[in-house]
Amino acid sequence: MEIDFGKMDGLVPVVIQDSETMKVLMLGFMDEDAYNKTVETGKVTFYSRSRKCLWTKGETSGNFLNVVSIMNDCDNDTLLIKVVPEGPVCHTGADTCWGEENKANPLAFLSTLQDFIEKRREEMPEGSYTTSLFKDGINRIAQKVGEEALETVIEAVNGQDDRLVYEASDMFYHLIVLLTEKGLRIERVAEELRDRHQPGWHKH
Repeated sequence: MEIDFGKMDGLVPVVIQDSETMKVLMLGFMDEDAYNKTVETGKVTFYSRSRKCLWTKGETSGNFLNVVSIMNDCDNDTLLIKVVPEGPVCHTGADTCWGEENKANPLAFLSTLQDFIEKRREEMPEGSYTTSLFKDGINRIAQKVGEEALETVIEAVNGQDDRLVYEASDMFYHLIVLLTEKGLRIERVAEELRDRHQPGWHKH
């Protein structure tokens, strides 16, 4: 990776982002030695402008930043490092240096779930329920969506909230399997709902 350390007297700014939540956690600076140590150890090391030395984030607190990926910007003078943080990032004890809570939106897991289901469809491991659905074909998968939708309705009318959530989860799972079988993504459904939310939208 070509990094231009010359523009800021040997330093480049580094944006640290959580690889799962996509929250920006902090901003630091690296010189070439700090960058090389980060690559070598897999833990983010900065150059401290006040102390004039390298410091590995977490070396005293234990709150290390484990590197997932390193990207350079279009001018080769700013790095974006995606990490898995061990504990809070800010010296104040906050999750981020902006005081934001660093939690993933649970809705994002739907995309992760479909990634997993797509992998099941590709590999078709024996003993997997998802594999058995794909082997049974589109008619059986669609039937399961209908069955789970009916069970969801029954729990909504006569059941308890926790059972409703349970059955709704089954319904969503089978719906994602159905979408996967049809070569569609759950994001396509989200895009459709977003479009419907726009002023002037008309039913097809």
